[in-house]
Amino acid sequence: MSEENITRIHLNGKEYILIGTAHVSKNSAEQVKEVIEAEQPDSVCIELDQGRYQSIKDGNKWKDMDIFKVIKERKATLLLMNLAISSFQNRMAKQFDIKAGQEMIQGIESAKEVGAELVLADRNIQITFSRIWRGIGFKGKAMLLSQVIAGIFSDETITEEELEKMKKQDTIDAILNDFTETFPQLKVPLIDERDQYLSQKIKEAPGEKIVAVLGAAHVPGIKEEIKKEHDLKKLTELPPKSKAPKIIGWTIPFVVLAIIAFTFISNPEAGVQQTMSWILWHGCLSALGAAIALGHPLAVVTAFLVAPITSLNPLLAAGWFAGFVQAYFRRPSVRDFENLTEDVFTVKGFWRNKVTRILLIIVLANIGSSLGTFIGGADVIRLFIDNFR
Repeated sequence: MSEENITRIHLNGKEYILIGTAHVSKNSAEQVKEVIEAEQPDSVCIELDQGRYQSIKDGNKWKDMDIFKVIKERKATLLLMNLAISSFQNRMAKQFDIKAGQEMIQGIESAKEVGAELVLADRNIQITFSRIWRGIGFKGKAMLLSQVIAGIFSDETITEEELEKMKKQDTIDAILNDFTETFPQLKVPLIDERDQYLSQKIKEAPGEKIVAVLGAAHVPGIKEEIKKEHDLKKLTELPPKSKAPKIIGWTIPFVVLAIIAFTFISNPEAGVQQTMSWILWHGCLSALGAAIALGHPLAVVTAFLVAPITSLNPLLAAGWFAGFVQAYFRRPSVRDFENLTEDVFTVKGFWRNKVTRILLIIVLANIGSSLGTFIGGADVIRLFIDNFR
């Protein structure tokens, strides 16, 4: 049995066998099968959380998704990011004629075959994304979203050699590689915290011999973290939301309205100009976002009408309303949900599938409205200054 990519740790009378894998590699899946059969472990830990495990087990039963619930719970951006990352992984898997995450599937099957207990050792991916999302600020969010969406448009192919190099990276980290260089603090929730979480779950796995199937990026960290005790509850807590975005979110509309009101008192004509500028910049840019996503005409009109209003209330977003209208008039069919895993392979598929089109409408309409706040707000201030010269 080849010991390449295998790390053995003896600690407190237990043996831990860590297999560092690439998430889209035939060799990794074969090695997982070989190691588990040879070692006959008491437990097999896999780098999956309950949600991702259920998706594999149920064959990605997207048809059970309620798109209206996704919009109401403000999870459209998160879902779009998940699908984009899935697209990146699946494109590589398709290129090499293998199944994405095959090594995890093999771990599940082999654990069952040898009678080992299966342990889902990874932290919930939504918690990881939430901890990332809350720690990078507005600029970071915009860059992260653009990086992920850029991944949708990428049609690059990679060599087998480059694929093997990916064993040094986490799947998510691979698509966000450039972004992590810009925001090094991203490494904490993406890699470091998950190393701690994974190591604690592996350490708590029952039995004296444990095999862990992991993305190779986590192996060096886990070798160190497994020697320490970690609080799983603390690692799954969502950090408190920063008050700054809320303060800014309420301050901008308050200041804009105050400027417009003051201008109206001294020069009603200039006040009308300011109001129209605010309405048109928001409405046009938000509607443009919905139109780029090929939204239903009424969804585009909705984005135009609600953006100037929702921009004055940080608790609302134009994209949600446009998304609801799109979902009402172009309700996704069961086939759209079932085709998600195939459609996210291509840019055309993202726009063709009714589910991903709704998500794109929500995200792009919101981006347009956000741009409208900065451009429209700047124009309101310009007109205010011009009026009092």
